[in-house]
Amino acid sequence: MEFVETDLPGVKLVKPKVFGDERGFFLELYHQGKFSEGGIPDAFVQDNMSRSQKGVLRGLHYQIQHPQGKLVMALQGEIFDVAVDVRKSSPHFGKWVGATLSSENRHALYVPPGFAHGFLVLSETAEVLYKCTDLYHPEHERSLIWNDSTVGIEWPNDLEPILSAKDQKGLPLTEVECFD
Repeated sequence: MEFVETDLPGVKLVKPKVFGDERGFFLELYHQGKFSEGGIPDAFVQDNMSRSQKGVLRGLHYQIQHPQGKLVMALQGEIFDVAVDVRKSSPHFGKWVGATLSSENRHALYVPPGFAHGFLVLSETAEVLYKCTDLYHPEHERSLIWNDSTVGIEWPNDLEPILSAKDQKGLPLTEVECFD
């Protein structure tokens, strides 16, 4: 496994070693020891999976209490996955990184606690697995609006995204509750 630092410290692109032949492939998605050596010591306690159609944008979500680290991987299809630093005390507050994750490249993105997370589906459909370091607590969930001009995420296509009612009500960085 290769752990690649991104422009935001703590957010890592994970490139598992894929063993393939005429039968298919095998890869190790998670190995606690290797992750710890790669700078991701957190244990995962909950797995989530979503299936979405092209143009669906999920996020940008985080929990203000019981913050979750997330390991995100596209099992089928392709997504543009984004992490935004929402820690006011961070020198990177309001900065973002994005990575294309797909069933072809088999990459994963680790988004540590203290970051908002979201993704846009680029393929006709995508099935996304995310392992979480804490349990889901809906009462503590916050949503940063996907198109906040102060954050300036450069989403990879010009389609109007398909948003849930909850995500349509996301707040800009200047108004959303952030970590100290």
